[in-house]
Amino acid sequence: MPSADTIDCLKQELTKIEKWEKDQKGLWFWEKIGRLPFALLDKLTPKFIQDKIGVAIDELGSYIQTGGQYLVNENTIYKYFSTEGQVTDLTQLQQLPLKRMDLAAEQLVQSRKKAATIQGATTGIGGIFTLAIDIPVLLGLQLKVLQEIALCYGYDPNDKLERVFIVKCLQFTSSDIVGKQAILEDLTNFNSEGKNNRMISQLQGWREVVMTYRDNFGWKKLFQLVPIAGVVFGAFINRSSISDVAETGIMLYRKRRILERLQQLQDNDRLDL
Repeated sequence: MPSADTIDCLKQELTKIEKWEKDQKGLWFWEKIGRLPFALLDKLTPKFIQDKIGVAIDELGSYIQTGGQYLVNENTIYKYFSTEGQVTDLTQLQQLPLKRMDLAAEQLVQSRKKAATIQGATTGIGGIFTLAIDIPVLLGLQLKVLQEIALCYGYDPNDKLERVFIVKCLQFTSSDIVGKQAILEDLTNFNSEGKNNRMISQLQGWREVVMTYRDNFGWKKLFQLVPIAGVVFGAFINRSSISDVAETGIMLYRKRRILERLQQLQDNDRLDL
């Protein structure tokens, strides 16, 4: 199943991604003040919710090291490529055209957003008490959708390096302008020699990743603390959270696939000369 992508087509798609990256340098006003509520919540939030946040921190560390409970089965992704015949492994998937990868990723994300909406509404019923359940569950949903997007573009989250990339994508979604710029630089050069090993070293402080992630919940989750009203807010917040993470994952994994495919095509052209 050879790829039908051309150098010109891939460069056009790369330009679109680079435009998206520039757009990420702006920080929405509400995101600027969104870091503030947790300073108050730290004082007011019951210990059992603080404990759940601690569980999320520990689970993310476990995910980076071994995949933990969050690893997904690649066979669940191959069904999204059924029109191409029987896709049974990542090697076959990696040869498909970029547009086919994009279509599968978009179909998957739509399904996951629906699931996140239902989950957010369900845990919003009880206000602050069910919020304790929602925080680790939403983290799990975000890690899962990023892994599935990775598989859609032919990357294996069973590889520890891919799990590092996935956590950096999660961190990017919650970071401020300075953080986004630094993470983009890391991710752009992810495949360069020695760079990915330095990223693993940087993530030894992965607790900071979760604290950034937690702070991003601030003003959003404050609305979910109100019982019943939390149903509406929980559904909206979780859907938008999955949407934001999925957008980041698709853009950054597309960029990696495009750059790798461009390099391969250019190498082939040089061999033909």
